[in-house]
Amino acid sequence: MIARYFRLKELQTTAKQEIIGGTTTFITMAYIIIVNPKILEAAGIPFGPSMVATILTAFLGTLLMGVYARRPFAIAPYMGENAFVAFTVVKVLGFSWQAALGAIFISGLIFAVLTMLNIRTWLVNSIPEKLKIGFSVGIGLFLTFIGLNETGVVKLGVQGAPVHVGNFSEHSVLLAIFGFILISFLMIRKVNGAIFLGIFSVTLSAVLLGIVRMPEAFVSTPPSILPVFAKLDITGALRIEALPVVLTLVVMIFVDTMGTLIGVSYKAGFLDKNGNLPEIEKPMLCDSLSTMAGAILGTTTSGAYIESAAGIEAGGKSGFASVITALLFLSALFFAPVFAVVPPFAYGPALIIVGMLMLLPIQKIGLDDLTDVIPVFIMIILMSFTYNIGIGMTAGFVVYPLIKTLSGRVREIPPGLWFLCALSLLFFFFYPY
Repeated sequence: MIARYFRLKELQTTAKQEIIGGTTTFITMAYIIIVNPKILEAAGIPFGPSMVATILTAFLGTLLMGVYARRPFAIAPYMGENAFVAFTVVKVLGFSWQAALGAIFISGLIFAVLTMLNIRTWLVNSIPEKLKIGFSVGIGLFLTFIGLNETGVVKLGVQGAPVHVGNFSEHSVLLAIFGFILISFLMIRKVNGAIFLGIFSVTLSAVLLGIVRMPEAFVSTPPSILPVFAKLDITGALRIEALPVVLTLVVMIFVDTMGTLIGVSYKAGFLDKNGNLPEIEKPMLCDSLSTMAGAILGTTTSGAYIESAAGIEAGGKSGFASVITALLFLSALFFAPVFAVVPPFAYGPALIIVGMLMLLPIQKIGLDDLTDVIPVFIMIILMSFTYNIGIGMTAGFVVYPLIKTLSGRVREIPPGLWFLCALSLLFFFFYPY
């Protein structure tokens, strides 16, 4: 029955493959369980309840993605948006975290309505294929950069030299390099679950070497969610001074979700012959509803995660993989100490490998037409070098019609792209630099 519902035979996959894929996705993004509430703590949101809200939001959103959209994309609170809320909306602009959650709920509601009216689908389908390829390549480079940082191979530098090489004498860095080589070898040998086996091997090695300690207890009771549950202040978010916050959140949600869905789908081969994701309104509705649910539960904007690419590469092709990821998130309510054992230098190599694989479609862009190359180049480099997918995508939406217009090729610009260009300009105007 499960195989029939998720069309496993049609997708040429098996339950075992889906379980490995879903588990790999969870492992590569389990850091969000700790990192998200830690960031939101700066806004005054209590850590324990926020952690529970993070887990429940990821569980509900990812389960909805698996059962309704039937896609192997995991949903969780976004990195970037959480920092924007904590450090800009609350710390700088002076809004309460309750009002910030209200603004998040409103932005999710707006997108749910736009999705049901098929406006979001129209906009996504208006994006030229070359820009969609840019999403995949840009996200790949971004994932690679994240992986290099997580492994310690690359570290923050000093003024004038923003990054520099890490310390190769550290055991964690050496283990990360070992993990990268192991995953590469297993993939070359076409071993199923290569990424998962690599993460597990590095984690086990770290435990045996005493670099990572096993938890004192494997089971823990989750904190109460009541201090943050249903505390959102929608009235405060409807004030005129909150309009820039809502607008910024709307654009950030749109570009992050769209870029992730298209970029990961392109690499996974989910796009049709026209470069569009069939039934894209379903996963987009899932991220809208999860954002609204997250605001009620007590956390920030949620959507599809780029780490889903790791699970897809490990074998996940259907919504069954997302169901597995969702169940693992739910289990984290009680087994958080176990999942916390997996160190960043264990899953970092997986992100580097997946990032490399997502760079491959760049050959389809071609270098003969600079009116395509320039906006795609701007999009790719800004995604990674600003450490923000949204910045790169919105820059691409502005530069593409500008370059085409200056080249006398305005007819090549789809009507929907003009709307995205205007929305992106508003984003740069209101963005809290």
